[in-house]
Amino acid sequence: MKVMSALRSLAGACALLILLPAAGAIAAEPGKVAALAAEPGKVAPGPGKVSFYFAAHEDDWQLFMNPNAFNDVTGGARKTVFIHVTSGDAGLGAGSGGRKHPFYLARENGALQAIRFMVDADKIPIKDSEGPVSFDGHSIYRVRYGNAVSYFLRLPDGGSGTGFEGTGFQSLKRFANGDIGAMFAVDGSTSYQGWKDLVTTVQHIVSFERGRSPLAQINIADLDPSINPRDHADHLATARLALDAVKDMSCVNRASYVDYASAKLLPNLNAQDRDLKSAVFAVTLDGVIDFDHRTAWHHYDGFYSGRQYFRVQQASGDCTRGPAVAGQP
Repeated sequence: MKVMSALRSLAGACALLILLPAAGAIAAEPGKVAALAAEPGKVAPGPGKVSFYFAAHEDDWQLFMNPNAFNDVTGGARKTVFIHVTSGDAGLGAGSGGRKHPFYLARENGALQAIRFMVDADKIPIKDSEGPVSFDGHSIYRVRYGNAVSYFLRLPDGGSGTGFEGTGFQSLKRFANGDIGAMFAVDGSTSYQGWKDLVTTVQHIVSFERGRSPLAQINIADLDPSINPRDHADHLATARLALDAVKDMSCVNRASYVDYASAKLLPNLNAQDRDLKSAVFAVTLDGVIDFDHRTAWHHYDGFYSGRQYFRVQQASGDCTRGPAVAGQP
C-alpha cells in the first residue's frame, strides 16, 4: 500500500468516483432524524458478532457506513464481511474505458486497499487469501485478510435503475421487480436466473461466514424514503437483497444508513472520527488511481466526510447460542 500516495489523496486529490451523482439529496424529515443513532460514530461492540456490510458499489460502505466499519474491523466484531454486489462499472462492463485496467477491477482494488488499511491499523501487514469460491454453483470472488472478508459478485451497475446500454440494460432494480429474468456478472463468471437465485446465494454466503456466531448484523441503506430519500436504485435494491436473504434467520441486527441524503444533514462526527473516515476513503481512491482510473475527492470532502447517520433494529430472542455450522462453499 502506498501510504504517502494515500496521504496525498487525502490532502488534495481530485474529486468522488465517477458514478456519484451531483449533490442534490433531499434532507430527511426533521422528525425522523431524531430516530437515528444519537452517537452515529459508535455502535455497541460484540465480540461474538459477525458484521456484514452490503455495498452496491465498491465505495458505498466507506462513504456512508464509516467509521462503523472501521470500528467493527478493529475489534467491534469477531469478523467483518463486505459484500459488494455490483461491479460499479458505470456501464463499461469488463471494459477499461481506454485505461490500463478494467474499471471494475480498479474499484475492487480501492475497496481491498481500504480494508487492508483498516485491518493493519497498529499491526504488521499480513498475506491475504483470495480466489473464486462456489455457492450454489455460482463462482464468486472472495478475499480474506485478517478478520475481514470481501465478496465481489460483479453484477452490472444499474445506474439510475434502468441499467446501461453497454451491459444490456441490466439492473438490480429491474431484476428484483421481475422486469428481467437473469443477470450476468460482467466478467462472465456466473449468472443468476431470477431474484430468488441471487437471494439464496447471498443467504448461503451469510450463513457460511456467520458460522456458529450467536449474533450477526447487516449494514444496509435505509429503505424508509422519509429518512433516506432519493437514494441510488442500486443501494435500495442491495438493501432489499440483504433483507430477503436474512428474513428467516434469528439474531440478526439491522443497521440502516442514510446515504446521499446525509449530505444535507448536519455534520455529526467528532474530529477523530472524521479523520478516520477521510483516511479510509483516501486510501480507497489511491487504490483506484493505482489501476489508472480517475477519482473525485472534492465532492466527498464537501458533503459526506463529517457525517454518518444510521439507526439499529436490535435482534430479539435468545442470542447467546449460535446456529448450526454452515457447510463449506
